[in-house]
Amino acid sequence: MNKPEKVFADGFSFKRRENAPDFVVGNLSCKVEEACTFLKSNARNGWVNMNIMQSQGGNYYVEKDQFVPQPQGDKAEVKSEVKEDKPDLPF
Repeated sequence: MNKPEKVFADGFSFKRRENAPDFVVGNLSCKVEEACTFLKSNARNGWVNMNIMQSQGGNYYVEKDQFVPQPQGDKAEVKSEVKEDKPDLPF
């Protein structure tokens, strides 16, 4: 299976604050017009999931999370397979 191509979240910028207190992770900035366009064009059921990633060079970027859950029918099949593999307990 091919890995989907990265979709960078236009209009979003994350910066780590190294000198901030421990409870502050960083700053997320949004360029409103670009962010709104990105959100509208990538919405699924009213949501857009994004990941804050770190490049090999150490820079942070925001990327669209492209995980697509499997339909419920597939989960039921997996659960039934797992149950069949478990031996009966003696108690």
